[in-house]
Amino acid sequence: MQQIVDYIEENLHEQVTLEGLAKLANFSPFHFHRVFQAMVGESVMDYVRKRRLTRAAERLYYSGDKVIDIAFDTGFQYQESFNRSFKKLYGVSPKQYRDSNRLAGPLIGKACLDIPQLLGGNSMEPKVITKPAFHVIGFELETRNVDGQNNKDIPEFWQQYMQNSLGCRIPNPVYKNQELGICTDFNPETGEFIYLIGMEVEEGSVTPEGMVYRSIPEEEYAVFTTPKANDQTFSLTIQTTWNKIFTEWFPKTGYEHAGTTEFELYDQRCHGSEKK
Repeated sequence: MQQIVDYIEENLHEQVTLEGLAKLANFSPFHFHRVFQAMVGESVMDYVRKRRLTRAAERLYYSGDKVIDIAFDTGFQYQESFNRSFKKLYGVSPKQYRDSNRLAGPLIGKACLDIPQLLGGNSMEPKVITKPAFHVIGFELETRNVDGQNNKDIPEFWQQYMQNSLGCRIPNPVYKNQELGICTDFNPETGEFIYLIGMEVEEGSVTPEGMVYRSIPEEEYAVFTTPKANDQTFSLTIQTTWNKIFTEWFPKTGYEHAGTTEFELYDQRCHGSEKK
């Protein structure tokens, strides 16, 4: 992954793609996207875009180069798209930035992959199981793992689910005290995915209005258990366990994410003052 960061740095003037970078890393695009985001803290293409714009901002300040030359040299094919992207990040046009005569705004440095110790996952020794196909009815949320949006959206989604007792509306669950948080329909290019809160039901169950029915095929899963937590730290332990899976566990194993469904299981251990 460090070699990929170095490659990006050396080729900011070229057209790079998620698929091309994943191929260099010998990963599938989905697995590469997830590992890169966990280790760097940015989605792949967002990182590339911010590094290009940072380099452009530095040249606007330190040099008298034409704006159009800076745009082309930092990987933008058209000055118009460069101007739009620059203004979106810095709040001003490239010309206004230069005229302000100061180096300011978000300057994103080259990623350092010295990852700090994170909470979660105990000893990162999961059980690897094959789970038969199952079926779920629940509620869906569209979100994306860009700029931490999913880490805000999903806890809020759970709050709405619990405050409105939405689980009580799910008909005839197979396990009454067991809820699932399912991530599916990933788009590595945009970071968008579907998060579903629901319960396992019998195949072919009638789906009430406003809910969705999903069939999940048989898959092999690595099963991790989060550390014990209270109400205040519960969401944090889940988020950091996910990070640890992609930054520590996956790189040390021969496994690669299949790019299909992943899910969290919440049972009786998640109730009360201490959660696990």
